[in-house]
Amino acid sequence: MDAPPTAPLTAEQQEIRRTLRDLLAERAGPQENRAATATPQGYDPELWARMSGALGLAGLALPEEYGGVGCGPAELLPRLADGTLTCALAVPGGSLALALGLTGDNAAEAWSGGGRAGGVQARAVDGGWRLYGEAAQVVDGHSAGLLLVAAHTGGFARSRTLLFLVRAEDDGTPGLSRTRQPTLDLTRTQATVQFRDTPAELLGEEPADVLGALAATGRGAAVMLAAEAVGAAREALDRTVAHVGSREQFGRPVGSFQAVKHRLADLYVQVEAARSLTHCAAREPGPGPDSGPLALAHALEALRATAGESIQLHGGIGFTWEHEAHLFFKRAASDELLFGPVRRLRARAAERTGLFGEVAA
Repeated sequence: MDAPPTAPLTAEQQEIRRTLRDLLAERAGPQENRAATATPQGYDPELWARMSGALGLAGLALPEEYGGVGCGPAELLPRLADGTLTCALAVPGGSLALALGLTGDNAAEAWSGGGRAGGVQARAVDGGWRLYGEAAQVVDGHSAGLLLVAAHTGGFARSRTLLFLVRAEDDGTPGLSRTRQPTLDLTRTQATVQFRDTPAELLGEEPADVLGALAATGRGAAVMLAAEAVGAAREALDRTVAHVGSREQFGRPVGSFQAVKHRLADLYVQVEAARSLTHCAAREPGPGPDSGPLALAHALEALRATAGESIQLHGGIGFTWEHEAHLFFKRAASDELLFGPVRRLRARAAERTGLFGEVAA
């Protein structure tokens, strides 16, 4: 299937896409992905080094003064740009989507625990900071060399959420315990991170700025996740089309039956609509595109539908866990659990645009 025309890419963007596709086709097929999940890191470190170091993909959106290319806004460190350091966002209670403002107003809803207990607490000690508590469902939390932790401070009366940096490059960080957890999608590793009098560095002192930065980051991340989901949905669809075109039943290809054609056509429309929304969101000017969560909602829905139909149309082999169709199905289900659900992504997008009334913050 040929995709409908979209806004033209620049020559540089086309070269980035071609290079990345070639690399992933070589190093990130179904078998390679399964092998990578069995490593201690849960991913292929050599592939990441090539993507971030040799190709500079990790620094595309970072400012040039931080070692990036300057294609988009961010505030990080040079080692994150060149890929020699990885970072994970740790928020308590498994509330990643809300902390990033994807499914609600992160300034209005309690997502990081109580002011006296629960979540992660921060306390000023001898001119520094110490963290106490636990964060669950931290993506790549067991292997990241730097943890960005959302924690409460100020006690019950002046409770506020701030961000702290915890350096975790070696196993000697005092009071830090990280445990990799079993997940539905083995390619999206998660961990439980515990803090027991763990030294941390304060990053930003104003709660409004911190929460606003998290929300802007969430809207930008939503576009990247949407692009990933659209790509996965299109790949699952292409693999399914190839399968029904070669598999025969009653003396003719399965794909020649009208009912199958209709199902595939519906999926194609859904995937390309999600692709168009993602392209529009990616081209929005300024930090944190407002249409990012809406694009993510459509992309996750398209991936879920395509992955489910892929299993059905692959027949008996599609129902075995070992089949590659389940890699797409697990990613669809896992991402919606982490960043959704879709109905809340849409509801938040409607609030921000004032679709049903006053525009939300």
